[in-house]
Amino acid sequence: MRYRTLDPKLIIETAERLEERVAERFPQAGLRGVAAELVSLSRDLAKAAQALEAPIWWLRGLIIAAVLAGALIFLFVGTILPLIHISQADDAVQSVQGIEATINMIILAVLGLLALIRTEERIKRKRVFRQLHGLRSLIHVIDMHQLTKDPATLSADFKPTAHSPARITNAADLARYLDYCSEMLSITGKIAALFAQSVNDDVVVDGVNDIENLASNLSRKIWQKITLIERHPAARPAPAPGRASQAAPLPPRAPKR
Repeated sequence: MRYRTLDPKLIIETAERLEERVAERFPQAGLRGVAAELVSLSRDLAKAAQALEAPIWWLRGLIIAAVLAGALIFLFVGTILPLIHISQADDAVQSVQGIEATINMIILAVLGLLALIRTEERIKRKRVFRQLHGLRSLIHVIDMHQLTKDPATLSADFKPTAHSPARITNAADLARYLDYCSEMLSITGKIAALFAQSVNDDVVVDGVNDIENLASNLSRKIWQKITLIERHPAARPAPAPGRASQAAPLPPRAPKR
């Protein structure tokens, strides 16, 4: 079962390790703060997802009390099935009408009971979407940080303007920066999946899929940039000098007579 479910502890450890990598390579960049926020958010959401696995006992107790109270009212007042009146009725039509009213009341009572039972699902669903809203906002913050990291800045013809943002001119550092952004987006998708794992609800699963699709689409855009960087001449290592290039050129031979 270890590889069939997501482990929140391992997700948090991955986020912490990523934050350390970003801090070592880009200590002054704003991406370091985003990585730290991702670690904090992963811890909070992991606890929230784990808390949603437990039933809401006070709500279930309230539902049971409401059901018992309704049953006692129907039993003593005779709202659902007035057996005494039906047995004493002289007219068969009145008996049929009483049974029909009883059936209608039973149907309404069952529908009300189902509505009370689904109250717990609605409460958990509301809590999940409140947490996913913060995760969605963080995804857009990550996208804002990679927005100005353009491979075009590696070109020799690129000329920044007075209002151009700070650029990364090294191809390796630029590719690594974008790769860190892609890893962050991947971790956000795994954090969202924790809620689908904790709450068995179709609406929650659809919301989690929307978060994962958003992160995947943005990550795909980042990898398009990384591909352009890898194809750029500035990212290619210089060829090592061979023996032929190191040897001195031979002197020209004298023409034969």
